[in-house]
Amino acid sequence: MNLLEVKSISKTYGSGETAVHALKNVSFSVPKGEFVAVVGESGSGKSTLLNMIGALDVPTSGKVLIDGRDTFSMKERSLTIFRRRNIGFIFQAFNLIPELTVEQNIIFPVLLDYQKPDRKYLDDLLGVLNLKERRNHLPSQLSGGQQQRVAIGRALITRPALILADEPTGNLDSQNSSEVITLLKETSKKYEQTIIMITHNRSIAQTADRVLQVADGVLTDLGRCSE
Repeated sequence: MNLLEVKSISKTYGSGETAVHALKNVSFSVPKGEFVAVVGESGSGKSTLLNMIGALDVPTSGKVLIDGRDTFSMKERSLTIFRRRNIGFIFQAFNLIPELTVEQNIIFPVLLDYQKPDRKYLDDLLGVLNLKERRNHLPSQLSGGQQQRVAIGRALITRPALILADEPTGNLDSQNSSEVITLLKETSKKYEQTIIMITHNRSIAQTADRVLQVADGVLTDLGRCSE
């Protein structure tokens, strides 16, 4: 079953001679549990595509279906709740709250949704992320790799069906990058989550199940990666 279906998405900024066609009739689908890398040069349209999938921006035309739900047909409040509960975001810049501890940063999306965190699941996550000994530390007391693991935990805590990772290793050295990618793959399998990851790093992209390429707003499926 396809968790994600992108149907004929186009995005144009401006009009007339100054119009910029960021995405041009992009279509693809992703089965549940697949780890997909999206590669492309700066300005190719890959970040625009991720914003469309995450319902952070509205396409000029086309549809995005997540678990059969047409995100752009929802009213704003319903979409906000759906996004909060079904999509986890991991950013290059970590975006942790400096005044909150590791544990508090991770459970923040749950509290934002007026829910109580599942303590057993939280402990399980902290173990998987190798952060149990750091749960009461502030972001400033962590290394870059540890901060990104906190950001991954924050994306996973609501048990979203879809994880969107925008250059998750962009601010990390090669060793931490490798650890973060391994962790993403492990959590994807452990929690049966679908991951769409943007990266400019081709070697990192090859660790995914499948690679998509965006160039000048046009998407090409480069196929499955060998084990």
